[in-house]
Amino acid sequence: MRKLNLNLILLICIIVSSCSSDLQKADIVIQNGLLYDGTGEKPLLGTIAIKDDSILYVGKPKQFNAKKTIDASGKSIAPGFINMLSWGYNSLMKDGRGLSDLMQGVTLEVFGEGTSPGPIGKRNSDNYLSFGQAMDSLQINGISTNIASFLGATTVRKQVIGYENRRASEKEYAIMQKIVSEAMEEGAMGIGSSLIYAPGDYADTEELIHLNKVASSYGGMYISHMRNEDNKVLEALEELITIAKEAAIPAEIYHLKASRKPNWHLLDSIIKRVEKARDNGLQITADMYTYNASSTGLTGVIPTWVQEGGHKAWINRMKQPVPRKRLLNDIRNELAQQPPSGILMVGFKNDAMAKLYLGKTVAEAAIMRNQSPEETIIDMIIEDDSRIQCIYFSMSEENIRKKIKIPWLSFCSDAGSYSDITKDFKTHPRAFGSFIRVLGKFSRDEGLITMQEAIRKLNGFPATNLSLKSRGFLRQGYFADIVIFDEKTVTDNATFDTPLKFADGMEYVFVNGIPVIEKSTHTGAFPGRFIKGPGYKKTIK
Repeated sequence: MRKLNLNLILLICIIVSSCSSDLQKADIVIQNGLLYDGTGEKPLLGTIAIKDDSILYVGKPKQFNAKKTIDASGKSIAPGFINMLSWGYNSLMKDGRGLSDLMQGVTLEVFGEGTSPGPIGKRNSDNYLSFGQAMDSLQINGISTNIASFLGATTVRKQVIGYENRRASEKEYAIMQKIVSEAMEEGAMGIGSSLIYAPGDYADTEELIHLNKVASSYGGMYISHMRNEDNKVLEALEELITIAKEAAIPAEIYHLKASRKPNWHLLDSIIKRVEKARDNGLQITADMYTYNASSTGLTGVIPTWVQEGGHKAWINRMKQPVPRKRLLNDIRNELAQQPPSGILMVGFKNDAMAKLYLGKTVAEAAIMRNQSPEETIIDMIIEDDSRIQCIYFSMSEENIRKKIKIPWLSFCSDAGSYSDITKDFKTHPRAFGSFIRVLGKFSRDEGLITMQEAIRKLNGFPATNLSLKSRGFLRQGYFADIVIFDEKTVTDNATFDTPLKFADGMEYVFVNGIPVIEKSTHTGAFPGRFIKGPGYKKTIK
């Protein structure tokens, strides 16, 4: 009897082994999860299999001969999320994990708001770094997320014209267009502008059309921090639409907003105008971060005329009696719309300044210094020898919810990508929560949009806008940028008072088929790649 039992066990083992060997082989199989494919369609319960860096299978439940199997029962599976505006280049160079984004499910960081990692330095010199070389260097350094970038229009202007406030000559146009052509062939997504800051705003509409015509010829897109976001936002929007039309290029608005309370009502007009342009055949889109406060330097209330010539010239000019008098009046007019009590200072160059004023508003600092708010702003910039990073409480919560519902809008952080939260620094909570809030707060809790629509706006939609090859969707043959999360627990934890808190609920994150987050913990893997734009033609040496 014992011998018979042993033979039976042996037979079963042989059968099981045989059946297993007949199954298709995979590296990783994820079973029993709710599959959101990135299209906005309703999810289905099923299986996804990964082989090397790609999706081998996605669909109804199926068995595989897998090296590793993950039971995703009760969990949701989606393509990795895309951060349409990241300032993560420098922070990722210091620490390639990028946990503040990765813990929210971001698998692609997109740079290039006005400035880009390259080109920098003087051509034909040892310090020159082309666009492609700069991007390659980050991948070589080791990153957990993928990266992409637009070529910064400001970067191009500084390479050719510097910080002079003047129109470009025809000869300079030709040089700038050559830079654009080279960057597009090295993998740039298109042209990114920032027209509210010097020297970016010294470029006129004609210059931007010249640059974008080249980007358009490579299939790129134009993305812009428009020239104005408050009382002249509609005029700024018309400029973006004109550039899109004249250059025959898709265009996106960086972090769409109607800033400062007197202008909140203008959002409806912005939406109406964009939709009219879209109805007329122009591909106009936008992105946003999910908070009612922006973040920039005190430059947000300082006119750009004072900044001509670069930082040293700017600081020296503010010390001179005549321009200082004019500047005081200009800042006073700005503060009439943006009260100093709504400007929170969060970043200083000087430790002594930080000790005194970090986490204080401009209004509080003015009282401490026994100065007017406008005098405080000028003198603190001079003393710190920096732009002083601030948070501006300038937007409407109602408008945030209105924007989230817009079908042609995706999401961004407009922030660095941070990993070490033990350091004593302040930042905007959007760095740690902008994406997870879409899933948790706005979809699950408030029901503003369905979960499948939220996910479409986080991956499939921006991937299509960027003309990404084989990314942004759960499809066979596509790169395995995949997230597994718990819809019931995804939560943003960062606040304006305590911004350095990672999000909860993201259990697994795969980048190019490699798990970088496993059971909510970083694995030590750095499989991120430089994702090239549609005009890419050559390998950078």
